[in-house]
Amino acid sequence: MELTAVVKPQQVEVVSSHEVESSISNNNKFIEANTQEVSLSHLRQDCVIPVFAKDNESTIPHFEFISAVRSITQELFPEGTVMMPNIRTSHVIKGRIPSAIGKPAKELLEHEKTLYYAKMAFMVEIPHVHIYINNQKLNLTVGGVRSYSEQNLFSKKSIEKFKIFIGFKNMVCCNLCIATDGLKDDLRVSSVEELKSRTEELFLSYKQEDHVDNMNTLKDFVINDEQMAHLLGKMKLYNHLSKDKKQGVFDLNITDSQINTIVKNYINDTHFRADDDGYINLWNLYNLFTESSKSNYIDNFLSRNSNTYEFVNHLRAALKNQEDNYFLLKDIIV
Repeated sequence: MELTAVVKPQQVEVVSSHEVESSISNNNKFIEANTQEVSLSHLRQDCVIPVFAKDNESTIPHFEFISAVRSITQELFPEGTVMMPNIRTSHVIKGRIPSAIGKPAKELLEHEKTLYYAKMAFMVEIPHVHIYINNQKLNLTVGGVRSYSEQNLFSKKSIEKFKIFIGFKNMVCCNLCIATDGLKDDLRVSSVEELKSRTEELFLSYKQEDHVDNMNTLKDFVINDEQMAHLLGKMKLYNHLSKDKKQGVFDLNITDSQINTIVKNYINDTHFRADDDGYINLWNLYNLFTESSKSNYIDNFLSRNSNTYEFVNHLRAALKNQEDNYFLLKDIIV
């Protein structure tokens, strides 16, 4: 299957290089919790590479992971600009070279310090492939996550774990929109070449047109403040249900902190809050969810973002088909 740069002729545009530069959002925080922005050159030049302790074989470093994904992206989208990566890291591991052992920290010279980041997430925009939903521009975006905490670095070199995705980024807010078929949450590879191959497989299998069509229909479904209050209450209850009571209910992956953020933004968000009468369409609700997922840690924000997409589409199907749904008020499913 060939990955296309066109979803629908009226929805996707090819833009000039000048427009590409001006289209990039000033808000780079696609994830916020406990992260800092770093450059690719910093990862390449300033960070040591962790090794597997028993055989001293190196892991695939963060910069090679990022470069591999971007390289495949450039091959699949040669007709336009592929932006430089936006990288965020957390859990810095600091050290020092052997000759500096015992030296007071304040006396350490720069060349005596070492560091690397245990967790890293990045995204790469392909801005010449973009769509509009509800008058909001979304750029095609790819990226990935690496967490060394998922590796047993005390053993011999083994299969390494990564997460990769392809989807869209809402330029209004930097929220990522990721469908299930655009996410590989447990990618296991043994080399950079295998990483490239598996990345290409995901990108080519991604059903871009279906994803856009589904997102585009969300704006056509609306709930009121009473339904919203019921939905939020049921979401709160869900995490405390027994396994038996969760049978047949959508497998929602959300935290109480996220729910609190959704409540606040339902009232106050500049772009996606409810209207003056308390009504909100599912596209805006979806963006409240994706905004809340940015508060998750690097390890799980992609899976929770994707789960959000499935959940909102689950609500849409119930409204469309007038089906009973645990999360919606039965009497006003319309």
